Amino acid sequence: MKLTHKWIPAAVAAALALPGCAPLVIGAVAAGTAIVSTDRRSTGTQLDDKTIQVRVANELTDALRGNDIHISVNSFERRILLTGEVPSEAVKAQAGAVASRSKDVRLVNNELVIATPSTFGERTNDNTLGTRVRAAFVNTREIAFNSVDIVTERRTIYLMGAVTQKEADVAAHVASRVSGVQQVVKLFDVTPAQAPTTMAPATTTPGTSR
Repeated sequence: MKLTHKWIPAAVAAALALPGCAPLVIGAVAAGTAIVSTDRRSTGTQLDDKTIQVRVANELTDALRGNDIHISVNSFERRILLTGEVPSEAVKAQAGAVASRSKDVRLVNNELVIATPSTFGERTNDNTLGTRVRAAFVNTREIAFNSVDIVTERRTIYLMGAVTQKEADVAAHVASRVSGVQQVVKLFDVTPAQAPTTMAPATTTPGTSR
């Protein structure tokens, strides 16, 4: 078992040593650990999102121990995205419920699929693909690229962030044109230009926001 973030919370690191444990990979995924000044989120919100990611990953580790799974956790403006593979619909539903109940979470997009966990090679390819999408965003003036989180799973690109409708459309179009991308899923909070994001109560969605 390992955490796929660049650093490992103590609760998860301790679980690495458990003997006889089925493969369990739950990661708190982020573009990086640094606070980005050009991000439209405040510094406090960026820190909150990082804290929420690790908290949800830890809670999923505790709740789903013993299952053969791979789950990645990402948070943007307290909106949680779950991606990866689980063995059954029941485990998928349980993961979504755990995330929805977690402190400060306002919305959960449960994009888990019923499949065997992806291989290390497949995840490496996904990371490479996400980097290429990020590079395409950097070269597109219409996209405030630091305001968009890119999550890649099984060659599907998930886009999160607080953006205008035009930025959302351009980002999806640019991502879809990168070689190797199989599907683009938009999970944006769409707002008028310069307007703050409107928060909503915590709910769980079944992973159909496309």
